[in-house]
Amino acid sequence: MTKVDETNKALIPLSPTENLAVGCVGGALETCLQMPILTYKLCLQEKRKLPSTFAGFYRGVGVQASTVAPITAIQFMVNGMLGSTLLKGENRKLSDKETICTAAGAGIISSFLYSPVDLTTIQQQKLNKNPFQTITYLMKEYGTLSIFRGISSCAVREAIYTAGYLGLAPVITSHLTNTDYFKENRFLASVSGACAAGIIAATLTHPVDTAKTIMQADMPGTTWKNARSTTIILFNEQGISSLYRGFIPRTIRICGAFFVCMSLNEMATRWKNN
Repeated sequence: MTKVDETNKALIPLSPTENLAVGCVGGALETCLQMPILTYKLCLQEKRKLPSTFAGFYRGVGVQASTVAPITAIQFMVNGMLGSTLLKGENRKLSDKETICTAAGAGIISSFLYSPVDLTTIQQQKLNKNPFQTITYLMKEYGTLSIFRGISSCAVREAIYTAGYLGLAPVITSHLTNTDYFKENRFLASVSGACAAGIIAATLTHPVDTAKTIMQADMPGTTWKNARSTTIILFNEQGISSLYRGFIPRTIRICGAFFVCMSLNEMATRWKNN
């Protein structure tokens, strides 16, 4: 995906391999830095007790980081490829709309990998098993396709999420840097762009994420059959606030992830062009 420098000219985009590398580093870094926030969010959404030890907050970080890294890498790579397809060899920037739409498409594609990752992390923390034992148990008890439980809601979440950090965040940051104040404060512009996009993405996706988390925690599906019915039941029985359990920690994590990934992407692109 093309970026904009100070002279508003299109920069040479990263290659698919370069996008993979940057996305991999960004995904692993933000996950390791923010795993306690993720654990806290999951506990709030499932209404289960917080871990009693610091190490407990990092339970599942291995599977989460080792799989979020390639997922983020795929999102970066697919986003770049979709952008190149739209440009069709033209020497121009992607429009704001194109930037956001290509990012959303990359998010949808990545959900086929991300949904099983989330499911494994949630069940690993519940069952207190390692990743391999968790996946083996789920497939044996509920069938091979059980690891894709919640994929539709995950696709919706990732479309909005990826559109946020690969689309909206850099778009907002780019517009901010066109103002006199932020032109001299690029770091603040990046933080502001990441936080603005992160809050928007978190607000739009949190009900979906809450329903997905609760549904994936209930593998038999006796109470929570799918994300749609889960959302309706939660809203009717517990009100709108039930759909936003864990909103604050998740929003903090999203803003942090947006900043880390967007900054690495910009740094790599500028390094390549310099």
